[in-house]
Amino acid sequence: MVYEKHDVIVIGAGHAGCEAALACARLGLSTLIFTMSVDNIAMMPCNPNIGGTSKGHLVREVDALGGEMGRNIDRTFIQSRMLNTSKGPAVQSLRAQADKKDYSASMRKVLESTEGLTIRQDEVTEILVEYCSDNHGIKDSENSSELVENSVDNTVDNHVYNDVDNMQIITGVRTVSGNTYPARAVILCTGVYLDSRCIYGEVSVPSGPSGLPRSTHLSDSLRALGLPVRRFKTGTPARIAKSSIDFSKMEEQQGDEHVVPFSFENVGKDMDKDQESCWLTYTNLETHKIIRDNIDRSPLYNGRIEGVGPRYCPSIEDKVMRFAEKERHQVFIEPEGRYTEEMYISGMSSSLPEDVQYAMYRSVPGLENAVIVRNAYAIEYDCIDALCLKHTLECKDIKGFYSAGQANGSSGYEEAAAQGLIAGINAALSLLGKEPLVLDRSDAYIGVLIDDLVTKSTPEPYRMMTSRAEYRLLLRQDNADLRLADYGHRVGLLSDERYEDVCYKRSLIASEIERVKTVGVSSSKEVSDFLSGFNSTPVSDGAILFDLIKRPELSYESLAPLDPERPDIRPDIAAQINIEIKYEGYINRQKIQVAAFKKLEEKMIPPTLDYDLVPSLRIEARQKLKAIRPASIGQASRISGVSPADVSILLIYLGRGSN
Repeated sequence: MVYEKHDVIVIGAGHAGCEAALACARLGLSTLIFTMSVDNIAMMPCNPNIGGTSKGHLVREVDALGGEMGRNIDRTFIQSRMLNTSKGPAVQSLRAQADKKDYSASMRKVLESTEGLTIRQDEVTEILVEYCSDNHGIKDSENSSELVENSVDNTVDNHVYNDVDNMQIITGVRTVSGNTYPARAVILCTGVYLDSRCIYGEVSVPSGPSGLPRSTHLSDSLRALGLPVRRFKTGTPARIAKSSIDFSKMEEQQGDEHVVPFSFENVGKDMDKDQESCWLTYTNLETHKIIRDNIDRSPLYNGRIEGVGPRYCPSIEDKVMRFAEKERHQVFIEPEGRYTEEMYISGMSSSLPEDVQYAMYRSVPGLENAVIVRNAYAIEYDCIDALCLKHTLECKDIKGFYSAGQANGSSGYEEAAAQGLIAGINAALSLLGKEPLVLDRSDAYIGVLIDDLVTKSTPEPYRMMTSRAEYRLLLRQDNADLRLADYGHRVGLLSDERYEDVCYKRSLIASEIERVKTVGVSSSKEVSDFLSGFNSTPVSDGAILFDLIKRPELSYESLAPLDPERPDIRPDIAAQINIEIKYEGYINRQKIQVAAFKKLEEKMIPPTLDYDLVPSLRIEARQKLKAIRPASIGQASRISGVSPADVSILLIYLGRGSN
């Protein structure tokens, strides 16, 4: 039976699915989002927080493009902290504890109130496609849909398709009941639910996280479509009853006195409210001995877990075994919400048996009488190799099929939301006949994230880190709106009002920087005494305010008493002025690097290029280039196995005008 028709179908209502569905619906497309549980939309199955080092950058960028995650955490946070404040602005990042139930309920309310967006609780079991024929038409099939156009070519919807004769084209999905839902685009946002199983000790339960139903058939459909399916693993720690914890043996971690919002929409608003505390404790030698003595009972070490786990978010077993020289590891005790006793034991995810978990947790100071509410467990799941995707997150060989989030091999709510937003935007733009949105590595952390996934692949669940971004001084969290508002407004997700505010902010920053270059500071005793108060060397012959701001001990804000003509400027704008002046030399150096990077990105490689005809390419490079089919020389240069010499050969070959 064929049910209602939609422009776009999103499979999964986690953080990727919510952003994808909202983007499509807000851009005017009829959108249907499937979820295994309507009661768990935007669920946080693991850590109860949003943001953190580099991840906060992603949330700010999602917001700057018109996404929802930043606004939602601003509505539902119970603690907020700016991390790395003692370090430079490039690595400072927001992190907020969420009330998990409120976060989910708030996002569900947003979805339900969005025009053109329909929510359905059901399991999708099959992706339906048609095949292009030799004459670029559509072959007859039982899956045919009147929503599918009758002709395509190799530049359909502004995207290039490499092998039109073998290209598949989306027609819809089929659910577990056998019902068919036609659509012109499908976005895969299945998280960790594909053929998943939860494991601890000898226990192995075929389910999604927190005991929710898993997707049991969709992996087979992906394989049938020729997509590379892999097995990954992640995990979560136990939840412990708050009443059983002795907080007097722990260090209290309070939220910031002044809350900085995630969403630029909330800048200038009063975000302060009563916040919950987190707590810091540590493992010890006894903890480590318990783990080592029982390591043979860990599914991670006895072979019962097949999936590859995350390198940068290891289980406590991995920490103890891999870093044997360490006598302790940090453990953060975090509330899951205002109205629950459950506390999240961050830093101690595990798949050890229940009895070992009790012994292990109770060896930690403050947890001696811990009562476990939910056991820690590992979860195995299927995902695809993102090498089969373009930078738009559309599959190279299936027109109209997009994938985002942990289904692409990444980890984390923030990475998922970023990919979901880009996939949703590009699915919508394609169906509307508009140019796609592709952010490169110099535009945003989102660009770094997606480029890493689709160019380099990932042997384990991918986690965003500031060290992955070559131009991180330019890609700060504080200037995400200045960097990305043009894209968000052009696409249609950022309102005129918000865009005008960014344009005003951008103009004011530029004009104020130029003004302070003309403001002279005298060498009077009053000025000398003022500078001495900051342990700053007095000026003998006067100085320019611009140059004084560059001194490490001074800032644009602290020098206000010496600048009586200064306009009244918002704190966030003043902070931008200070950063731009203080780091001018470093910023200009990175801009030069970006210009060189752009030159390689702009050297496009014809999609039909036959690499077997390119002389002198090494065998490994030829194999990698044929498999990944990079869109540009820049992308080719980042492929593992493609050397600088191979890139030079490609440049010479393309420079000769060969196709």
